[in-house]
Formats: sequence, C-alpha cells, structure tokens
Amino acid sequence: MSDLRVAIWLAAVTTIPAALVAAVVLFPIRRHARRLGLLDRPGGHKSHTVPTPLGGGLGIWLGVVATMLAGTVAVAACRQFTGLQSYLPAQISLHLDGVWSRAADLWGILIGGTILVGLGLWDDRRGIAWPWRLAVQFLVAAAVVVGLGYSFTVFIPLPWLTQTLSVIWIVAVINSFNMLDNMDGLSGGVAAISAASLAAVMFSTPGSAGQPQWFVAALLLVVFGALIGFLVHNRPPARIFMGDGGSYFVGFLIAVATLMATYANYENEARHAVLAPLCAMAVPLYDLSTVLWIRLREGRSLFQGDQSHFSHRLVALGLGRTQAVLTIYLVTATCGLAAVLLTRVGPAAAVMVIGIVACMLLLIVILESTGWRKENE
Repeated sequence: MSDLRVAIWLAAVTTIPAALVAAVVLFPIRRHARRLGLLDRPGGHKSHTVPTPLGGGLGIWLGVVATMLAGTVAVAACRQFTGLQSYLPAQISLHLDGVWSRAADLWGILIGGTILVGLGLWDDRRGIAWPWRLAVQFLVAAAVVVGLGYSFTVFIPLPWLTQTLSVIWIVAVINSFNMLDNMDGLSGGVAAISAASLAAVMFSTPGSAGQPQWFVAALLLVVFGALIGFLVHNRPPARIFMGDGGSYFVGFLIAVATLMATYANYENEARHAVLAPLCAMAVPLYDLSTVLWIRLREGRSLFQGDQSHFSHRLVALGLGRTQAVLTIYLVTATCGLAAVLLTRVGPAAAVMVIGIVACMLLLIVILESTGWRKENE
C-alpha cells in the first residue's frame, strides 16, 4: 500500500471516531452545563449577549482520550493476536512494537493534558489568579520536557537552553489558543487547521527510521477530529464554548506534538524545516504577541481580558464577525500550507516560503494600522 493510501486510512481511523465521540457527548454536556456550573454569562469584555454553556473542552478531551484508549487497546490486541495484523496496512503493522513502546509516553502526555483540562474547568467555574494558572502550565510543560525528554531540535548544543525554550513554547502555544477563543468557531477552527497542516508535515517528513511519522500524525489527527466534533456545536451561533479547559488542552497537545516530531537532522541541508511549527502556528502567535504589546503600550494588565484581539481588530475594520473568523481561517490555512511546503524545499526556496508568511502577516499589520489611524482620528 502506498504512503498516500496509508495516510488516508490513518486519517479515517483517527479523525472519524474522535469527531463522533466529541460531537455526541457535547449534547448532554450542553444540557447539564448550568447544573455543572459551566455557564458563560454576558458582561465585561465579552461579546455574546445570552448565557452560553462552557465545557466544550470536556467534549474535546473525551474525543481524544476515548480514541486514544481504543487505539491503545487495538495495538495491544494486534501484538497479542498476530492474525489481526493482516487487517492493518503493512507500513503500520511493521511499527506496532515501536508504537507500543511509546504508549507510556502518550498516556503521560494525556495525563498532563487532563491536569490542564481540570485547571481550565476550575478557572471557568471559580476563577483562578493568573500566577497559579501559569505555575501549573509551566509545571506540566516542564514535566513533559524534562520527564519525557521531548524538546526542540534547533541545532543548539546546550540542552538546558533547548529545554527552557521548549517549556516556554508549550506555555506560549497554550495561551495563544486560549486568547484566540473570543469568537464563535475561531480558536477551534484555527486549531483544527493547524493540527491538520502539521499532520501533513508529519506525512511528508521522514523520521529517524526513514518512514513518515505516523505516530505523531495520528496524535494530531485525533486532535483534529475532536475539534471537528466540537465545531459542530461551536459554529456561529455557538451553542457551547470551548472554555479554558478546552483551549489549554488543545494548545498543549499541539505544542507537544511539534516537540515529538523530527523535522531535520545534522546530515541533511533541510535544517530550515525546524521552522515549520512557527509557520503553522503563525496566526495564534501573532495574536498573542500583538495583544500583549497593545496591553503593555496602554499600561494595562497582560492578563486582563479585552477586545484588542486580532479578530476584534478585523471587526473594527468593518468586517462582520463571521467574515473575520473566515479571514483568519484563510490566513491560517495559507501559513499551514507554507509549513508543509517548507519541509519539501531547499534552503533558497525556504527563504521564499518564509517570506510568504512574513508578507502575509505584514499585510495584516498594514491593514490594521490603517484602522488604528482612523480610530485615533
């Protein structure tokens, strides 16, 4: 079976179950959200006008965990009963032992993600001071980086520095998706596009064994599927919000998946491929960076919610809310395609690919600066 057919098969057995589980379980979660204390009421900087259930993150979490549990049981069964391996593509069955050897790491990551879901749900219900939120995020990130040994491959011969950068990366991605969760379908849609583009990168980038990185691709596709199931309920007008639990969980899994992957090695010339996650994550990181800069410039708290986000700024330019979300989807998809292309070209072409992403973001800055000038006038 060709790699393309294997990729299609893997996408089907990971995406569809996760999407179905997330979509189905969110119906009772929506119905019982008030009883669970998961209700987002209008007011302050919030733009919705009616009380809306939170807890979409519970559906995403269940979609991911249930699918991963089924996958773990299936791998164990195939290793125990070798006759079952005939139902798998040869490229997958060859790696069953390798997948099984990483099962403990996978569940360690999911335990870390579950802690963040709990943190987010408690924050949604009761509210938690930002130092405590950041402390837990840094602790979970450090546990993954130091305890499980996942960190950046950036060709820096200083392990402590790459580990520190990796922890900061995880926390930054977590909070970028959390900040992006400010319009119906926005954070979930951007996360789904980013996960899909990174999965495509894994399919097209050989790992240490010279094969596509099926394991990391499968993790990203499960996240993608759970997000699709969630978006069934979160598309405008949203019937449920992701909440902090969902954004923390999704951001954490995508960030860790980028650390688990191999993009290049010392033997080839494609070291620029290590920038692929930055391209795929350009929009969430742009929103995070610009929001923090605006708050600093205006002397406001970095952790106080407001309407200075990328999406709000597009609306201020005259776009409707749905148009703003679709515009951000388009920019994210463009950057995601650039990430896929970056891993398949030489150094000279890579400069042009990165230039495309930079030009896209600079175009947005120019448009936004026009809006800011009009607003000041």
